[in-house]
Amino acid sequence: MTTAEPALPVLPMERLVLWRHGRTEWNATGRFQGQLDPPLDAEGRSQAARVAPELAADLPAGQTTVVSSDLSRAAETAASLTAVLGVQLRLDPRLREHGMGLWEGLTRDEVAERYPEQYADWVAGRAVEGRGGEHPAEVAARALAALVELPPSPVTVVVTHGGTAGRLMERLLLLGPEHRRVFGPLGNCAWTELAHQGGRWRVMRHNSAVSRRTGARDAVTAASAPVGDAEAVA
Repeated sequence: MTTAEPALPVLPMERLVLWRHGRTEWNATGRFQGQLDPPLDAEGRSQAARVAPELAADLPAGQTTVVSSDLSRAAETAASLTAVLGVQLRLDPRLREHGMGLWEGLTRDEVAERYPEQYADWVAGRAVEGRGGEHPAEVAARALAALVELPPSPVTVVVTHGGTAGRLMERLLLLGPEHRRVFGPLGNCAWTELAHQGGRWRVMRHNSAVSRRTGARDAVTAASAPVGDAEAVA
């Protein structure tokens, strides 16, 4: 943790599942979404339907809190899980994706052509200056503030976005800017689980997914996303 960062607050859960939304057409075509709101495509809805029962099987019945970004791609994904669990879905705009300023709505190739220096910083995992939007620390701070206000529960599932999940995980693990992208990006509808043990947060599993072919739990590797894709074309 850097000296500029405040101490972590006590969160009202012992297990935290960060679940990324299903695929959108913009994900499939490599277009930056940020805080714009394209919906799930047919594959994204299918992903959510496949994953929700598998994810629910590991969650305590009636004792799980589910909170989601209010952007439609996350909220629709989250609704597939709350329908299985029979619990209330909470929506919080503080869990929206990393605001990406000038990049939102552009493809990777368009960003690389128009803003080559910014793009190089992004690929390298550095903070991107000059594009507008949000600083990574701001994303982590707002997402963490949303979690602090949740009711106590053994497990909380946070349905969010690639960039926001990454920044929140880095903050919980006390990773400074020099350690950004230590973890590979979450695939669409993949999840990461953290547990609070011994006074700190630990990663118990990362990038878990459900195979489209077999329906069995699988692992998504960093090779499934383009190089530099920590926000996974957020």
